[in-house]
Amino acid sequence: MLIKQAADIPASEITPESVYLKRRELMRGAGLFAASSLVPSALLASSELAPLSAREASSSMAAQGFYTNEDKTPFEDVARYNNFYEFGTDKSDPARYAQELTVDPWSVQVEGEVARPGTYSLDDLLKGLDLEERVYRLRCVEAWSMVIPWIGVPLHRLLSRLEPTSKAKYVEFTTLYRPAEMRGQRSRFSTIDWPYVEGLRLDEAMNPLTLMATGLYGRELPKQNGAPFRLVVPWKYGFKSIKSIVKIRLSEQQPRTTWQDLAPQEYGFFANVNPEVDHPRWSQKYERRLPSGLFSPNRIKTQMFNGYADQVAHLYKGMNLRRHY
Repeated sequence: MLIKQAADIPASEITPESVYLKRRELMRGAGLFAASSLVPSALLASSELAPLSAREASSSMAAQGFYTNEDKTPFEDVARYNNFYEFGTDKSDPARYAQELTVDPWSVQVEGEVARPGTYSLDDLLKGLDLEERVYRLRCVEAWSMVIPWIGVPLHRLLSRLEPTSKAKYVEFTTLYRPAEMRGQRSRFSTIDWPYVEGLRLDEAMNPLTLMATGLYGRELPKQNGAPFRLVVPWKYGFKSIKSIVKIRLSEQQPRTTWQDLAPQEYGFFANVNPEVDHPRWSQKYERRLPSGLFSPNRIKTQMFNGYADQVAHLYKGMNLRRHY
């Protein structure tokens, strides 16, 4: 499988993390990218890395929205600070408890308005699809943010091979339900109707920015970050980027999603990052870019569509984004 690095941005521009820098420099010198840690080994038997041509590639990728040269959030922060309520409600709970999760083998059920429904192993589902590296901003609805180098497959390529029918208008995703290994699902204090469900309009899913991630920072996707297979939609609030996906369903009707069901006045179906539409309990005009601290809060202005307006604003032409939040 050909691995396309953000398309071939030098390691020094991807991340300051020393281990990752050394690894990428080694791979560049060898002309190969040993990505065995990113996805099941069967998918990577013939991986090759195209020659690096840094500045031209990074400029082109940035124009397409696939890359940002903003400071990357250190791997340690990405791995230790996140929401994954299947493991608990504290930001540190996923890192603490996700290691209880079994991710191999992994299968994904495909159903609904597609010509090729069925239950696929992750190997088979992704076989023959090139992995790409994307450096995206991640903006949480709670007003904190990160910049993360992801590895994955553009969703439009995966959906195209599944052949959506003419009736397909939406894509629904479902997270694994396994209370024995996901302690948040068995908590008597949980108010969520498990399993977790999210969805996109088909044109959103087919946008080139939408990614199905299998790794980050040049390594296998950590369990607490949604291993082994998660969605990344960089212009939407983070709760749309559903983790540990086991089902993809294409439908004619808009799916009911988990947070929309729980609090529809707070979490709409679209969940586009919009600094002009506040959450009922806090402003969305600013965000706290991690890492940050009490005396260095790293507070920055929130961008419309999280800075991806050039790539996605056309999807919402004529829509009232205050009503369709």
